[in-house]
Parts: sequence; C-alpha cells; structure tokens
Amino acid sequence: MPELPEVETVARGLHERLPGSTITGVSVYWPRTLARPALDEFTAGLVGRRVESVGRRGKYVIIKLDHGYLLVHLKMSGRLFVAPAGEAPGPHDRAVLDLDDGRQLRFRDARKFGRIYLVDQPEEITAPLGPEPLAADFSLDDFGRLLGRRSGRLKSMLLNQEFLAGVGNIYADEILYVARLNPLRRADTLTACDRARLYEAIHTVLQRAIAACGTTLPDRNYLDAEGRAGEYRVEVYGRDGEPCLACGTPIERLVIGGRSTHFCPKCQQ
Repeated sequence: MPELPEVETVARGLHERLPGSTITGVSVYWPRTLARPALDEFTAGLVGRRVESVGRRGKYVIIKLDHGYLLVHLKMSGRLFVAPAGEAPGPHDRAVLDLDDGRQLRFRDARKFGRIYLVDQPEEITAPLGPEPLAADFSLDDFGRLLGRRSGRLKSMLLNQEFLAGVGNIYADEILYVARLNPLRRADTLTACDRARLYEAIHTVLQRAIAACGTTLPDRNYLDAEGRAGEYRVEVYGRDGEPCLACGTPIERLVIGGRSTHFCPKCQQ
C-alpha cells in the first residue's frame, strides 16, 4: 500500500499542480529517504530544475524535470503532496522541495520505508518492472504469453512486479475474487477461459479503483495529493470472517508467501 490505483491518483493530482514550477530549495530530514544519489548531489541536481510533467510507472511516481527525473516510491505510508505557502511542516516530513511560488512539494512518511531517486532516465530504476496492466497495447494475447511462462500460485504471481507492474496485496485479492479464481491455483492449470476472466478482472478492478481514487483502509495510511481518502470499497481484502457479498459464505484468510490473502472458499473454489 499504496498500489497502482493510489499512485496513479497521486500522480494525476500532482500533474495538475506542479508543471511549470521551479525548485528553489531542498531540505531532507531523513537522509535514508534518498535512495540515490547522495544528499549533496541530490540537492545540487534539483535546485533550479523546472517540473515538466508527472506520471507513473508501476508503483513509482515519476516527476519529469527539464533535466532528469525524480522518482518516488511511497512504500507503506508515504504521501507526496503540494503544501500551500506558509503551512507548518509535519512531524513525519522526510523531504521538502521549495517551489518558486512559495509552495512546497513534501514527502511525508511515518514509517520511513519510502524512497526517492534522482536519475537521468526512469529506466535506471524501472527497467525490471513487467508490463503496465492497463496499457492500451497490453492485449489478452500478451497476457497469455506472460502466463505461458509461469507455473506458480496466482496470488504470488500477481504480486511479482516483474510479471505485472503495480499490483499489490489488496488488488491481487480483489482481482482473484472478481475472476472467481482461488489464490492457491497454479498458473499452469488455467484454461483459456480462466485466463480471459483473469485479464478482464485485472482491468475491471484497477479501473474501478482509479475511478474511486484508490483505497483508504482504516489506518488511513493513504491519502491523495489533496489529502482526501480513496473511496474504493474492497470486497474481500481484510474482510476475513465477514460474509461474501455474492454468496454469504464467510471470507477466509490464509498466508501465501508471507502475505495475508483473503478469498471466498465457495466463489473461489
């Protein structure tokens, strides 16, 4: 958390606010937030740079500058937002970029897992990522070819960022529920119909979540660029013991690869 829908929502919000702004100052309060380069080079590489656009690749927010790119991985609790001029800093602000109009781009991260990269090209960081599941040129045939090389459990496969970029624990559970596929099912047992259902479920769930501006769980770790909670309502994730919304059977929880997994034992036999 956050996953593809949340990061897409943040990137869209920042794209409405940042392009055209010039970075005039850099403050880093938790040096380990910087994955690369070191602090002095990071500061020197950002001051005077103008923001051209903001986008996303996988779970990375990508800020295109007039020279180079700033990549931010929010990890578990990171927030990236524009603070108005004069707003008091927060206790969990890890890095702050001053903008030429008095505003600040702030990275707030209570758990300190988030990371920031300043690179010449995004591919220096994103090259290992798999395809974007919502890309216009990612077809069912492409998905089938990816699956043709896999034999592991479906839940673990969906979490593998080298398989598909951006899907995490929440949406893997939601996708498999919508596809009516058991998370323990092995990829090499899927029929052509199963593959098509899984492909469609990936699109359906991710698009619905983006339209709802993501998912905010009770811990409220995720808020969008304006500080608003996401409105997507999960159907299985975190609902163990509660009735399935389709059949009423209690949702079950198990652990796969160290990750909590939620499913309906009747709908997802």
